[in-house]
Amino acid sequence: MKQSVKLFLVASVYTASVLSLMAQDDPLKTPANVAVAPDEAIKTESGLSSIVITEGTGKEKPEARDTVTVHYTGWKSSDGSMFDSSVKRGEPTSFPLNAVIPGWTEGLQLMVAGEKRRFWIPENLAYGPEQEGSPRPGGQLVFDVELISFEEAAPPISAPEGAAQTASGISYVVTAEGAGEKPTDENLVQFHFTFFDPKGTPVQSSKDMGDAQTAPLSKLPPFFSEVLKELTPGGKADVYVPGNVLGAPDPMVKAELELLSVKEAIPAPAIPEDVAATPEDAQKTESGLAYKVLTKGEGGDKPVAASNVTVHYSGWETSGEMFDSSVTRGETTSFPLGNVIPGWTEGLQLMSKGDKFRFWIPEGLAYGPKVEGSGRPGGLLVFDVELVDFQ
Repeated sequence: MKQSVKLFLVASVYTASVLSLMAQDDPLKTPANVAVAPDEAIKTESGLSSIVITEGTGKEKPEARDTVTVHYTGWKSSDGSMFDSSVKRGEPTSFPLNAVIPGWTEGLQLMVAGEKRRFWIPENLAYGPEQEGSPRPGGQLVFDVELISFEEAAPPISAPEGAAQTASGISYVVTAEGAGEKPTDENLVQFHFTFFDPKGTPVQSSKDMGDAQTAPLSKLPPFFSEVLKELTPGGKADVYVPGNVLGAPDPMVKAELELLSVKEAIPAPAIPEDVAATPEDAQKTESGLAYKVLTKGEGGDKPVAASNVTVHYSGWETSGEMFDSSVTRGETTSFPLGNVIPGWTEGLQLMSKGDKFRFWIPEGLAYGPKVEGSGRPGGLLVFDVELVDFQ
């Protein structure tokens, strides 16, 4: 923290007239120096620049894992347009400091409670360069940030001594023994999972979703499959997963797995012959969604975006790799139609109960381009979808 102390001392020598003038600014008005940081701004080795607008009253500074509560307004340096503001919304916001852009993670560690700063954050510490059509602001960004308060993070999670390890380095401790046979890659498993934060509070659980998860064991990520292979039905285990595996900011994440049942896997549907590209005879909508009718149902009403739908489906990438299927799980799935990718929201509104369609969904209506290691399918996706019911 020596560098932070030095920077704070430099900031404290600003003239009272500059501080007073800036403190009186309309908090939503575009700063006069939005384009370029002034000469007197403090600049860190990373390229982050800042000036103190209002001195704080606290003494301690937050660390990267702490949760901060702030008021802020952000502008684009390129044109001075405001793109976000908690001040405008009338309520502060809270978040773990290591879960935001690097410029914020670094910058707020320079501040004390009650302090207000203006930051000039270069694009490499923000969201990257400006991109046409992207909903995120690009290029250098300017933020006025008031640090209202912060809460120290709980100690990081670590695997207990003696924990077993899987082939990929996942640690686990069996907490309840089950009975029967352990599952293999050829089996269909039904299980519950719960993820916890460092304080031990559940943050995501299949039990809260209403139903246990069912999937072919071979299709689950290693932090699930490798541990479930070591359990028998009725067995439970505490699992310790490196945060970077899950894309989480914490160094380690704890989860609980409970294996409920093991069944014979259902054969995967055949790969569509036209999976590699959209065929010329497919029908297309204005958005770029393409489809074919595979089976006609009973006709009649169609769902709307606000409907809850029940479907059977299988999804493939253009390589022919199947990435998800309710068919292989042996059970339909239900969800609000407005809460899924745009290609599904649009496409299922073309269907009646009993219809089965094949959709070619471009990346702009799906999950975006293919990104290695993301865990999500990318690019053009192909789905066979049967509309079982809707309300």
